[in-house]
Amino acid sequence: MAAARKGYRSLDVWQRAMELVEAVYKVTQLLPDSERFGLISQMQRAAVSAPSNIAEGYGRGGRDYRRFVVMARGSVMELETQFEITVRLKLLSREEIREAWDLSQGTAKMLSRLADSLKGR
Repeated sequence: MAAARKGYRSLDVWQRAMELVEAVYKVTQLLPDSERFGLISQMQRAAVSAPSNIAEGYGRGGRDYRRFVVMARGSVMELETQFEITVRLKLLSREEIREAWDLSQGTAKMLSRLADSLKGR
């Protein structure tokens, strides 16, 4: 990545969140078309929200940064709940969501660490 493109794009947590978005879009392609305006839409919005909030918070800086990181973590928790719903409703198997689930778990941990490191700043 060119030096001029540093900033939030160089953050490991933002890059991981972007990988999560890609994985969620792959997973939602497996869902029935009847879920287009339900789970598919909700899952995609939650996934996109995570890196978007990281970027927006980074751009605002200060205390806003931590607040947006916490919101990004909330979006990942929302997404994990939606994964669980797809499994409980037997729309997808645990194996079908495994990659996205693992990415969500890793992203959530990274966001928690980042939020903790920004506490009190």
